[in-house]
Amino acid sequence: MLWDTHMHTHFSGDSEADTFEMAQASINAGLEGICFTDHMDLDYLDEAPEKYLIDFPAYFKEMQSIQRQLKDKFPICIGVELGLQPHLGQELSEIADNYPFDFIIGSSHMVHGIDPYYPEYYQGRSEDQAYREYFESILENLAVFDCFDVYGHIDYVVRYGPNRNQYYTYEKFADLLDEILRTIIQKGKGIEINTGGFKYGLGHPNPTEAVLRRYRELGGEIITIGADAHKPEHVAYDFQKVPDILQEAGFKYYTVFQARKPIFYKLY
Repeated sequence: MLWDTHMHTHFSGDSEADTFEMAQASINAGLEGICFTDHMDLDYLDEAPEKYLIDFPAYFKEMQSIQRQLKDKFPICIGVELGLQPHLGQELSEIADNYPFDFIIGSSHMVHGIDPYYPEYYQGRSEDQAYREYFESILENLAVFDCFDVYGHIDYVVRYGPNRNQYYTYEKFADLLDEILRTIIQKGKGIEINTGGFKYGLGHPNPTEAVLRRYRELGGEIITIGADAHKPEHVAYDFQKVPDILQEAGFKYYTVFQARKPIFYKLY
């Protein structure tokens, strides 16, 4: 019985999912509870400046309505996925402080003005160089931000590289990944296991099993679970794999945030 604490609805620019249908799909999947985490990406791209901006009064009104409808059946938390960029430190901190979120995912979607989702990000350099810049950008964000609870899909970039994760390993980027993990731990933050990697055909979660194991070896304890679903059919995607992956990485518990406080649940 797991919680899915990373999912998107029509409030995200890349989803058209109905909020109630996402909740119903979660109940049908046998989940213990969920947290909605729609995208808030300020200063995303010039050609889509409004695409990932949330109308928070409307967001909370709809989410709280779903909470009331299902309050006796199914727990629902309200969160957000903030797209971190160093120059947005003040704006994103104010958002985090001004709304009653249960949970905040901090994610890197933009790297020095471009999303690695787009092929242009990889032009004019090797795939490894592009990946290293992505990981370096996470460190730049960690130097600025504390207004999040976990860092999302730390190796998001490998979903979209020219060869995706074919030549990607933890060992190849261990210098940067270790620094990222140590910094997250020092800040008292966590990471997530994101099963979207399976949905994208990578054969691994984001981050990979080796990164999850290294995080635990370094003393990391806060680990949330999310499918990164943008459609009802992707809720709890491949969650049957999660308990064994986490146990093999050294975890006995996973984490759910409520009112920005971590609650630990046994995996078995």
